[in-house]
Amino acid sequence: MKANVLKSLSILCLFTFVNNSIAQNKPNIILLYADDISARELPIYGSTVWSLPKGGNLKGGDTSDKKYRAKTPVLNKLAKKGVYVKTAWAATICSPSRAMMMTGRYAHRHKWWHNSDKGKAPDRKGSWNLYDSSPYSLEVVAKKGGYATYWAGKTQMKTEGFKFDEGCFTPGEGSYNKAIHTTDFRLETKKVNGAKKILNADTGKEVSSYVQSGWYWKPHVQLLNHPRASKALEWWPNNKAAKDTFGLNTFGPDVELNFIFDFMERKQKEDKPFFIYHTSHLGHDAMDFLNPEEGNKWPGTPIVNWDGKKYSKIKPYVTGDNGVYNTHKTITEDGIHNHINYLDYQVWLYMKKLKEMGIENNTIFIFCADNGTSGYGKSSPVSQKGTHVPLIIYAPGLNMTKKGLQNVLVNMSDMLPTIADIANVKIPDSYEVNGESLLPFLTTEKPNHREWIYGYHKEKQIIRGNLVLKDGNNTWWDVSSNPKDLISFKKIKEWSLVSPEHRLERDKLNKVLPVFNLHESEYNAPKEGITIKDSLIIRQ
Repeated sequence: MKANVLKSLSILCLFTFVNNSIAQNKPNIILLYADDISARELPIYGSTVWSLPKGGNLKGGDTSDKKYRAKTPVLNKLAKKGVYVKTAWAATICSPSRAMMMTGRYAHRHKWWHNSDKGKAPDRKGSWNLYDSSPYSLEVVAKKGGYATYWAGKTQMKTEGFKFDEGCFTPGEGSYNKAIHTTDFRLETKKVNGAKKILNADTGKEVSSYVQSGWYWKPHVQLLNHPRASKALEWWPNNKAAKDTFGLNTFGPDVELNFIFDFMERKQKEDKPFFIYHTSHLGHDAMDFLNPEEGNKWPGTPIVNWDGKKYSKIKPYVTGDNGVYNTHKTITEDGIHNHINYLDYQVWLYMKKLKEMGIENNTIFIFCADNGTSGYGKSSPVSQKGTHVPLIIYAPGLNMTKKGLQNVLVNMSDMLPTIADIANVKIPDSYEVNGESLLPFLTTEKPNHREWIYGYHKEKQIIRGNLVLKDGNNTWWDVSSNPKDLISFKKIKEWSLVSPEHRLERDKLNKVLPVFNLHESEYNAPKEGITIKDSLIIRQ
């Protein structure tokens, strides 16, 4: 009864939104999902260490050198005016985290255990598509709630089965790496004297990397259902004006944002709320096609500067061809800190756009990431290195009862039921959702969100409460206090030396794990697939 009251109160709070331009019943939602960024990389989390660039003469690793510290004045402001979560978790690597985000479910249901560890479909002819394993995905829920939906950025999965209205994709690793007519920024596999080699299509030289299409400079870009495109899925640039300006100075994240803003403007004219799922590549390592001989881990971005009130940007100017380029000092050095700086700049552009459109007070903005930083936490089952990510929620028109840092536990699976609550959509009780809506915590006096959070790494399980954490190597950690580097917790070697509360929480967590521990016994999809008996409904 109490839970139902809290949910009713949280939904009523939605109607406190005030739109300065149009009278929408539901707030717009923007979910910016960054790539491979640990919580420690954002200054707001207060870590004493962060990641060095891995390129040039630097060997990577941890640093306290402020030269490599990201600067995020806009995200800092949004975190303090809205809320940011101390301990938010994803899975340890991209694909299962994105599966968790899009479905609100863990791998025991969707079978995406790791990037290269996915259960077979019912016919055993390929891996199980998310839209088949989990038909109530993010965009399906949002569309049922009356939202126009847009997916921009990284895909890393088949897109044709999802129900997004429109999209702007920068397909890269594992999703599309065939030659296209607009760009040769691509790494491809070829046989040389009978041996497989990875070659840079721009230079013809062998490289030590992974097969990919370029998504940063001179990017591969696809448009989905764009109203001015001739096909449902079309390569961009697809008109003379775009072709005349496309080239070495074109930065993929800029292209994505331009198309997102165009979509937002069109939907506002239609008096329709929008849901933006922006899966930015920023944060992800990649081949630096502009500096192919240097081995940079995070290619540079356009240079941006913050003057205390606003950002300015230096227009990129790049010349050259065939692997020999001159950036004329208009592009930053490599480093994840520069990627995060650019994300902050893009968030500033978002806020600026929302104000110009008169809808800042009628928009919920969520910033988070899919797993830990490459070279530090990504694909690590140790402690919470791979799972600990940032989470900021800014909603000035929402009557939130919380503000600033929240010492609660949140999982990326919580985003789907949260968006369902915002959209006023009821997911059938018979359909398993592992996430829990954040809306009751954000909008009522509810003191905590959830008792435990869960992650996974292939067959390895990771779980934590407020006092103890069990990682993928079956090591237990005391997480009752927060170390300065956010990770140096004390190992629990002797349970008699910790409190009874620690032992009680350990016992509770051990009871949870068997429910999801199905990697060995139920690795593949059930041969009969799934049957949906109930459908989504709009709450009255």
